[in-house]
Formats: sequence, structure tokens, C-alpha cells
Amino acid sequence: MPLNLPQSERPGGRNALLALLVIASLVLTTVYFREGDDGVLHHARRGVQSVVSPVAAAGEWVTTPFRAIGDWASGLTVSRSEIERLRAQNAELRQRVAELEEARLENERLRDLVGFIEARELDALGARVIGRPTSGWDGVITIDRGTADGVEAGMPVLAPAGLLGQTIEATEHSARVRLITDQRSGVASMIQSTRAEGIVRGSIEGVLNMDFVSRDATVTAGDVVLTSGMGGVYPKGLLVGEVEDVQLQENDLFPRIRVRATARVSGIEEVIVLVGAPPQTDPGDAE
Repeated sequence: MPLNLPQSERPGGRNALLALLVIASLVLTTVYFREGDDGVLHHARRGVQSVVSPVAAAGEWVTTPFRAIGDWASGLTVSRSEIERLRAQNAELRQRVAELEEARLENERLRDLVGFIEARELDALGARVIGRPTSGWDGVITIDRGTADGVEAGMPVLAPAGLLGQTIEATEHSARVRLITDQRSGVASMIQSTRAEGIVRGSIEGVLNMDFVSRDATVTAGDVVLTSGMGGVYPKGLLVGEVEDVQLQENDLFPRIRVRATARVSGIEEVIVLVGAPPQTDPGDAE
């Protein structure tokens, strides 16, 4: 029995329609290019364009954010090797910044020390702290300068904030420094405002006390304490600390004066040794 196909599905019909459309397209194209700007097809094209242009502009405006997000997302597709390279570069930059910051801080500390010495016209030698107290009652540090650099026992040692201690032993390339807060240390001192003299001594707790100050002397909290220069051990005028507390009982021979040291070993990395000072031993420094 013969198979009857619908008219729209017959192969011959589709080919004829396609040929007709191709011929119509060629005819319209030829007419469009042959006619002038005032031709019918040109007017039709301009009319269609005027209608479609607002729709196209609106579509461009709507799709812009989505295209921007797409561009941003495409930038996130970084390879693993690129990420590792950026991480290595970041770590290198961090290390460099840390080194520069450390150099800046060290330069500031050294400038403070140099300024302190130049202001007093002292003969000095810079040194680094290479050993700190090993226990709470040990008041001795070690520096990296010794007899090869001209350092001997009995030389004053300074920090930017003031007097730190005195060398008690020196080897060829290092020296031990007893801090003024050590219980065996004693510094001939005076109150800056009244010139009252006494001896600043350390203690096992690391607290400074100023002994043998006259009862008649006026001493108040906040007074500055300097080296008096007596005994020829420390040059006169070095900053020792500030009066923290004063107590005087009726039966006391001398007032009880507690002094806060301005130079503290914690955080100190560079010091200065007064190599021109007399190599004597401070009273109370005997081991």
C-alpha cells in the first residue's frame, strides 16, 4: 500500500522553498545595493533599526553586570604553580620588610647611644649584649667586647637610658658586666635638685636603694639621681634613675629612699663601654 506523506514533509517541497528563499535573498541584495539611499529597502532598514536600537541598548545595559562578573570570575582561575610562586614572593617580601624594620630600630638605638656619648665627650666603645642573667638573683650580663678591644675590669657600661653597670671581668673577646641592680653593686650618687649625696645599692630583688643621704636633705618622689663622680669610678653626671619612694621614721639615721633605674636590661641589645674611665672596682663589687 503506498505511503502518503503530508505536503510539508515531502522532500521536493522543502527544496523548492529553499531555492525560492535563496533567489529572493539574491534579488533583495542586488536591489539594495543598486538603489540609492532613498530607496525602499534603505528606508525599510532604517525603520527596523530605529525600532531595534532601544531594545539592543537596554539589553547591553542589563547584561553589563553579568559580563563584568564573568570577567572577574575568569581571573580567579589561577594555576597552582602561579599561586605557589606568589606565596613564595610574598614570604620573601615579608622577610625583607622584617629585616629593614630591624635595621631601622637598631639604627635608632645606636643614634641614641652616640648622641649620649657625644653630648658628654666621653671615650667609648660600642658592644652588643650576648648573655643575660641566668636567674632572678643574678645581676650580670655578657657583652661581645674584651681585652682585644681595650675593655678591662672596672669600666662603666651605659645604655641609652643611663648607667647600666660596670665590667667585672674581661676575656679576649667578651666581658661580664655587673648591673647596678645587683646586690653587690654600689654607685656613688647624688640628687640632682639638691645635690645631696649617697650610695645607690642594688638588692637581691633587683630594687635600687639610696643609702647614707642626710636626714636634712629634701628628697621627693620624681627627683633625678645622677652619679656624683666620687671615688673616680663613674664620671659625674651619668643618669642613674629617679626617686620612687621616700620614707623617714623618727628614729631612722637616714631616710629610706627607693630609686627606679632608668636603664633596664630587658630589651637592651647594644651598650657602650666607657673605656677611658679609670679601671677601678666600685665599692661592694668584690666577688
